[in-house]
Amino acid sequence: MTTTWRGRRLLVVVAHPDDETFGCGSLIADAAEGGAEVIVCCATRGEAGELVPGYDIAGRSLGAVREQELHAAGRVLGVGQVVLLDFVDSGMDGQPAPETLVGAPRESVVAAVGDVVKRTDPDVVVTLDAAGGDGHRDHVRIAEATTEAVRREGSGASLYYWCVVRSLLRRWLESLAQVRPESSHLELDLDGLGRPDEEITTVVDTTAHLGRRWEATAMHRSQRPPYDGMPDDLVA
Repeated sequence: MTTTWRGRRLLVVVAHPDDETFGCGSLIADAAEGGAEVIVCCATRGEAGELVPGYDIAGRSLGAVREQELHAAGRVLGVGQVVLLDFVDSGMDGQPAPETLVGAPRESVVAAVGDVVKRTDPDVVVTLDAAGGDGHRDHVRIAEATTEAVRREGSGASLYYWCVVRSLLRRWLESLAQVRPESSHLELDLDGLGRPDEEITTVVDTTAHLGRRWEATAMHRSQRPPYDGMPDDLVA
């Protein structure tokens, strides 16, 4: 797909700091360089994330650190505005507290995202893939809430989901088996991860922006990137 971004407004809605970079970073860089106004809406501050072993946050809360990292990565990618919602990271499992993204009433999440959609009036909205992503419950919730919010408030905005394509996952695991045969990622079940290729409707070539994406990835120092043994052409 050849994209014409100039004069358009892109809203990217994610669950945690680093989702915008590890997932949509190259697309954001492509849009910003092409002349789009880019807004990132992040539902939480990633308080329940796993800190990279040995990384010293010097007494700060992890949420505060990750919020700072989100803004730093956004500047690298060309994001014009970051909107943070006030939900708390639900974590991967366990009983979610009422203030978390999953524990909060679904309608309150839809309303919060809908308010951002209404205020920013985007031409294009991109969010995570609820059905074919990594299964994180916060990712599912923000994708479902964004879908409903755009339906209610989108005023004709085009909605897309950032997807992990199953054939690319397979190529990654094949490469990983050669370079890091001890990796725990080799235990992943491909039947439950990624989108089947035939369900992909839109592909944007963002390979020219891989360098910018690596720069933004480096801003998320507290987190481990999910690119273990991944060739550059798959990262892009």
